[in-house]
Amino acid sequence: MAELLYRLGRFSSRRPWTVITGWIVALALAAGAFLAFGGALTTSMSIPGTETDRVNSQLTDELDGLGGATATVVFRTDDGSAFTTAQEDEVGDLLDGIAGLDGVEGVVDPFDAASERADREQQLADGEAQLDDAEQQVADGTAQLDAAAAQLDAGQAQLDAAVAQAQADGTYAFAQDQFTAQQASLDENRAQLDAQRAELEAGAAELPDRRAQLEDAQRLVDAAAEIRTVSTDGATATGAVMFEDDLFTLSGEVKAAVAAELDDAGIDGVRVDYSSEIAASIDGLVGPGEIAGVLLALVVLIVLFRALLPAVMPIISSIVGVGVGVAGSLAFSGVVDMSSVTPVLGVMLGLAVGIDYALFIMNRHRRQVLAGMDLRESIALANGTSGNAVVFAGSTVLVALLALNVTGIPFLGVMGTVGAACVLVAVLLAVSFTPAVLGLLGVRIVNRRARASIGHESHARPDLKPMRTGRALLRAALAIVGLLVVAIPALSMRLGLPDGSSEATDSTQYRAYTAVADAFGAGQNGPLLVTVALPEAVDEADVVGVQADLADRLLEEADVVAVAPVGVSEDRDFLAFQVVPVDGPSSESTEQLVHDLRGLSPLPGDVAGLDGDLDLGVAGQASGNIDISEKLAGVLPVYLALVVGLSLVILVLVFRSILVPLVATAGFVLSLFAAFGAVVAIFQWGWLGPVFGVHDPGPVLNFAPIIVMGVLFGLAMDYQLFLVSGMREAYVHGVPARTAVVAGMRNGRAVVTAAAIIMTAVFGGFVFSHLTMVRPLGFGLAIGVLFDAFIVRMLLTPAIMHLLGRAAWWLPKWLDRILPDVDVEGAALERSHPVHGAEAEPGADAGTEAVETEGVGAAGAGAAAPR
Repeated sequence: MAELLYRLGRFSSRRPWTVITGWIVALALAAGAFLAFGGALTTSMSIPGTETDRVNSQLTDELDGLGGATATVVFRTDDGSAFTTAQEDEVGDLLDGIAGLDGVEGVVDPFDAASERADREQQLADGEAQLDDAEQQVADGTAQLDAAAAQLDAGQAQLDAAVAQAQADGTYAFAQDQFTAQQASLDENRAQLDAQRAELEAGAAELPDRRAQLEDAQRLVDAAAEIRTVSTDGATATGAVMFEDDLFTLSGEVKAAVAAELDDAGIDGVRVDYSSEIAASIDGLVGPGEIAGVLLALVVLIVLFRALLPAVMPIISSIVGVGVGVAGSLAFSGVVDMSSVTPVLGVMLGLAVGIDYALFIMNRHRRQVLAGMDLRESIALANGTSGNAVVFAGSTVLVALLALNVTGIPFLGVMGTVGAACVLVAVLLAVSFTPAVLGLLGVRIVNRRARASIGHESHARPDLKPMRTGRALLRAALAIVGLLVVAIPALSMRLGLPDGSSEATDSTQYRAYTAVADAFGAGQNGPLLVTVALPEAVDEADVVGVQADLADRLLEEADVVAVAPVGVSEDRDFLAFQVVPVDGPSSESTEQLVHDLRGLSPLPGDVAGLDGDLDLGVAGQASGNIDISEKLAGVLPVYLALVVGLSLVILVLVFRSILVPLVATAGFVLSLFAAFGAVVAIFQWGWLGPVFGVHDPGPVLNFAPIIVMGVLFGLAMDYQLFLVSGMREAYVHGVPARTAVVAGMRNGRAVVTAAAIIMTAVFGGFVFSHLTMVRPLGFGLAIGVLFDAFIVRMLLTPAIMHLLGRAAWWLPKWLDRILPDVDVEGAALERSHPVHGAEAEPGADAGTEAVETEGVGAAGAGAAAPR
């Protein structure tokens, strides 16, 4: 590989415009492919096979229309007064216009909904009054019938007495016709009375059922009493926009069309805000914070190179790489589901590693030029040695990112693949574009003052002395204790997805979230959908009663504010309810409520007067977040074990040692958990919140730990390689083990320091991104690089290596025989192409001879050949 890269470097330096033009063409093709084939990105995260995914499928199958995404639109009067009739009409017209847009299933007018609710409540009140009247009429009618029956009984008694008297005194025959007529009249009146009583009793028999139905309907109204669309003061109203597609497939064009309508509403005296389902966008992948990070990287490069032109080259190279990698990846977004964070991760990694990898090669070339080496030969040799190390280092990052596919989480695998593609492009640019640019720069790689001292012996290294053992012990203790203290918050890490409260305070999402929380309660920002599969279909007349019984049961759960039925299947064997929790979708109480509701299933059927068990399911934003977070938390240990195993294998191959890989891997784990602790302290606990724009602390972004783990692993291996390889080369060329530690640090620390600062600056720029899900990623990566580069690699690792001494390089002989010689730093190539003027001065002792060579190891130049 080193020889191949040597030849590639020589070719690129001799034909720079051919190589540069090739990359420009590649950039144009990637951009064209994106414009031609790129699809929509989504702000939703979905994992097939989760409980929420199962329930959403049920909702789509059983209740068509409930499976689509729903966004909230908040209307508020500027002066806090109740909406006027004219304002209500304008709101209705605005929503009606949105209902006609392509991709919109329907809308909910808050004032129509409030009016319908008031009408239902009035109908129930009227129905109760009518029922009371009917019951009173039954009572009055019964009393009247009883009185009439008493009169008939009295008349019958009188007639019977008169008949008996007439029969006793022998006058019956004379009055028989009269008696018969009177009896017929009484019988007719009694028949009429019996008919009236039967009719009255039939009506009265219906009243209990009507009363029960009325009570069931009233129970449902009471259960949903806290679900309102217009606030009690009449100054805030919430509408809804229901889309045809779910969040994962909802196109940006549809959201943009709805947002444009809302932004242009222009309702006098009314402010319009909307939720993240509409507002979320990746417009402007790079903002002011990201640009500031790149500018800081440029400053570091200027300080390192002491010249502007060489400092600009790595920036240009990384921008080209980001363009090719991100645009090329987005070209597949039409056929592969990609989250909105995916290209941002590609930008972050492309910028950071693109600058660093070009820096390693350019710094090696610069030092060789200062040592007096021919320009073309220096470029080729830098590409074959430091470029070889860059390829290997980039490979570790590639493996770590591609390993995200083994988690079984689709969106995470896509993110890892896109990130890996951007890193691959950065590596290819470093070993081809960078030599081409160096060929164009020529001697301008060094500034004018430095050109005068090219080849001068002043560039030789001073004598080296090992550090004191006491200092090594102190450094190791401070580093370990410090990292462990910082890692303490990681013990309480809670994963989730950000809600509207995490957005910037000047964003429409945040204003919408807080307005709803203030006027209606935080829970209405993330209601749950609870489904109930019945053991059998229920009669149409019994549906309301079953819904009321189930609503009452759901209200018994802690932290449930309101329950409302939202759908019944055609077969009446599947019901859906909206359940409003006390707190927002990312709160701990809502998370517990989801678990409690799922724990109710199977629910005994007698709760709703049915035979058999009821199967409950839970969906909604909070439910989906919990499922994704739990799935990610479950794969974290597996992924950590994978990267730790890879770390050990890779480092054993590179350093041909057992203890060095163990030390390096333990250091990576320490820096990783310290980074997790810092992320928890800032984003979950809210420490230093004003500094990092964390105004409402919440759970840690659920996929941030695994992304940070993968990327930080690759970068940690980079820094380990660029520092410790210099130690190894010095040691194998006869330098005492403890002196070799100092040699490796002296040769690599300047460039690794610059690289780490650049990496931190680029990642840190994303801490202030306008995208909520990007900020914790940027912070976790930035702080992780700081911990790993400056505490683990430059403080802890040298101290431990010093304490281990020669034991650090121990390797069983049987293992040494079977391990291949990977020669990452290209030492064999360097021995065949020695740096002019790098040989040690006569009389130098064997202990310092090799380490005084310019650029020992991959971080600078390779080690000198042994004598």
